[in-house]
Amino acid sequence: MSLISRIFGGRVSAAPAAPAARIEPVISGVVPEPMASTGEPSGTSVPAAWMQEAGFASVPSVARLPRVSAVLAQRHATIYACCNVIAGDLAKVPLKLYQRRGGLEERVRDHPAAYLLNVEAAPGVAASVLRFALGYAFTLRGNAFAYAPRDGAGELELLDLIRQDGCTVLRAGRARFYDFEDGEGVRRRAPGRAMVHLRYMAEDGWNGRSPLEVASESVGLALAGQEAAARTASGGTTRAVIKVEDAFEDDEAYRRNARRISAAIRNPEVEGFPIIGAADDIKTLDLSAADQELLASRKFDREQLAAIYRVPPAKLQMMEYGVKANGEQQAIDYLTDCLLHWAGLFEDQLALTVLTEAERRAGFFLRHDFGALLRPTTKERYEALNKAVGGPFMTPNEARGIDGRSPVPDGDTLNPAPNMTRTDQGKPEEKQ
Repeated sequence: MSLISRIFGGRVSAAPAAPAARIEPVISGVVPEPMASTGEPSGTSVPAAWMQEAGFASVPSVARLPRVSAVLAQRHATIYACCNVIAGDLAKVPLKLYQRRGGLEERVRDHPAAYLLNVEAAPGVAASVLRFALGYAFTLRGNAFAYAPRDGAGELELLDLIRQDGCTVLRAGRARFYDFEDGEGVRRRAPGRAMVHLRYMAEDGWNGRSPLEVASESVGLALAGQEAAARTASGGTTRAVIKVEDAFEDDEAYRRNARRISAAIRNPEVEGFPIIGAADDIKTLDLSAADQELLASRKFDREQLAAIYRVPPAKLQMMEYGVKANGEQQAIDYLTDCLLHWAGLFEDQLALTVLTEAERRAGFFLRHDFGALLRPTTKERYEALNKAVGGPFMTPNEARGIDGRSPVPDGDTLNPAPNMTRTDQGKPEEKQ
């Protein structure tokens, strides 16, 4: 009992006990520690780099070169277009679930992941919204996160999209934990098996790196060129030498006149021309847009940024690199050289969370259906189906199902090969 309690005979009520500090579970005798490169503890007094958006880990060798960060980089139209094109094409095609059985690949439709990845990822959130956000963060930041909790029976409940810049990765040996705020506004710490973590160019398998970080100096040059073009367009870069006539009553009048002329030159909102004396003179030191070769440099920047993301220039509406006659071949090149690269990483890392280890060992896997991107014309589709049925490669009902038509009687039998004829019993026989 305290001294005050003894004096007043215990009539003073004890102060309420302080709330217990949050205690995290110990895994293998190790408390999870923050990973240095993806998200260190931060606060308002000593904010971490990810809170200030100071940039990626790499520092440009040129001091005055802009620091590259995800927020600043996406202001460049080409970077935004590359991320938007890749994420948009990955989100607009079905992401199907298959299982390999005896050399065959069977479509699985009754698995929770098939619904969450193609219809509704979380209450009120369409699956396309989740996949686009993950793809955009994956290409822009090199890391993408989503919360994937399971119920008591081990079934996947939802795929909850979280703020990509508000997730902190912690580690305990080989185990990983994630601190974040979920869609309900609850602050959580989830184990790695309950988190979707997509990472690109991870040197250690866990710390993803953005392609903008690896090529930070080239990206910084592109951002600097955009800033120079913006200053030139706004008229805010005017630099000049001003020769002022020395015929004033005092120094104050001289300085006032110099400030007036200087402000008239540098202020882009001032219309007209500055009024100067008869003996005053202004000599501009600015380079014109043609002298700076801004158009040529910005075109070169677009080509470099497109190469970083493996996106064909024609896909970014740089039509000088392609014509309409070879548009089909360009679509094939875009699929094989760009989309399959990003989609393979997306599928494999997503499967680590939405599928259990037992399911993956049983042959379950995810695959984007890119047939929607290479959709043929009506004539090409009918000719292909006709050759497949008469080949024989597929039954008439299989071909009708692909075209969205109902089956017909006796449509489940393969037609004989072109060099075979039918007998009365329906069995094909060779032509004599």
